[in-house]
Amino acid sequence: MRPTILYEDGEALVIDKPAGLPMDRPRRGGPSLADSLSDLRLGFQRRPAPVHRLDTDTSGCLLLARNAKALARFAQSFEARLVEKVYLGILTGIPQEDSGSIDLALAKVSSAEQGWRMVPDSAGKPSLTHWRVMARAGGRALIEFRPETGRTHQLRVHAASGIGLPLLGDPLYGTGEPAARMMLHAASLIVTRPGKTPITAHAPLPAPFHALGFGDG
Repeated sequence: MRPTILYEDGEALVIDKPAGLPMDRPRRGGPSLADSLSDLRLGFQRRPAPVHRLDTDTSGCLLLARNAKALARFAQSFEARLVEKVYLGILTGIPQEDSGSIDLALAKVSSAEQGWRMVPDSAGKPSLTHWRVMARAGGRALIEFRPETGRTHQLRVHAASGIGLPLLGDPLYGTGEPAARMMLHAASLIVTRPGKTPITAHAPLPAPFHALGFGDG
């Protein structure tokens, strides 16, 4: 099924990627975003290409470029931190503070027993996330994350190791508490473009967030 389109113009699409849909085709088989790219041509000759990545279990705004030049420009915008990204996530508890910034470098580690994961490491890549509590319900908190960097699993590790409370349903860094899915959602995306109107998209919170007492606004 084709993902919902949140924004469209001649050089860009923003889609609402469903949770559970991997970006690339899994080795074991099964659906992936790659299967939907042909359907997202929408009259264009070439398939759009993802500019950035979302984890398989993360839903929300994903920017696609409709041509090679746009892909290169958008990639540069991400590298230069000219893209405003806002994520919403539900923590397994309520943090003591109402807001804060997490400056915690990350590095990748792997083992035959546990596979790979990201860990805090002063010798790793610099990673910075700003956060604030948006709502509280049922002993949990809805958090707004504004990452300045885009490291792999950044928000997941910063929640668990920076705030001290992992995301609800996180299969890798979480507590094992049952959840319908990993509660992380790319809620909005703004990409500034010289001489053009910004790309602006908003993805409404999915039903599992509402079921836990959290809604948009």
